Amino acid sequence: MNPIYMRRRRANVGITGLCIASAAFGLIWLGLILFTLLWNGLAGLQWSVFTEMTPPPGSTTGGLANALMGSLIMAGIGVAIGAPLGMFAATYLAEYGKHEKLSSLIRFINDILLSAPSIIIGLFIYGAVVVPMGGFSALAGSLALAVIAIPIVVRTTEDMLNLVPTPLREAASALGMPRSLMIRRIAYKAARTGIITGILLATARVAGETAPLLFTALSNQFWSLDLTSAMANLPVSINNFVQSPYAYWKQLAWTGALIITLAVLALNISARILGAERSKS
Repeated sequence: MNPIYMRRRRANVGITGLCIASAAFGLIWLGLILFTLLWNGLAGLQWSVFTEMTPPPGSTTGGLANALMGSLIMAGIGVAIGAPLGMFAATYLAEYGKHEKLSSLIRFINDILLSAPSIIIGLFIYGAVVVPMGGFSALAGSLALAVIAIPIVVRTTEDMLNLVPTPLREAASALGMPRSLMIRRIAYKAARTGIITGILLATARVAGETAPLLFTALSNQFWSLDLTSAMANLPVSINNFVQSPYAYWKQLAWTGALIITLAVLALNISARILGAERSKS
């Protein structure tokens, strides 16, 4: 047999083995992390976690109801602000200014925001919103999450719009349809599944962010729906509880981490399902 072929075959087998070993190494640690999270989180998962407020120091009763509600409110507002802005920016990049210099600059800035540490965004919102308002607030936390969500929506929406076949646009133009109407009726409809997938991914990203909320919304041990004051949220509550000396607080931290993990997992699975449906269609 040709020695060159044998050498290449041995190299291929060796590299393939290294790839499999690397993947197995990562999966083993991921499995250990998930097992530890499930083992400790399920131990404290009970109905009171969803119905009672965060406990005071030393208490052995309480839950995460106010933190869960605060996270839902801030994540919802953040995505509600970030998703439309991201869609509009992506529409300009894909439909109006595809080859303009300004579009290249916007894409460059968007890539920087995608890779920027979330704590930097939190510090920016702290200086831009928290300091002028004179205190921490849920509104500032929502704005920080919106800034995190925008670049994700921009990237996914632009990619999805670029995948819409050009003949569809040409056919709409041939029928006399204005570009704005063509985008709403043709491009958005064709890319709808991908756009929703991007929004779900952005929601999953902001759902577990802790650093920006430490500088913007902080936390609150009481039930509060006031957007102009500090509001309890799950990531910061977990961060506070895990550092406490109280065993019950540590148990709530594990349970809260499990809830966030399951929520993010559900969002990612939904995004994968929508993506698979789009590729089939």
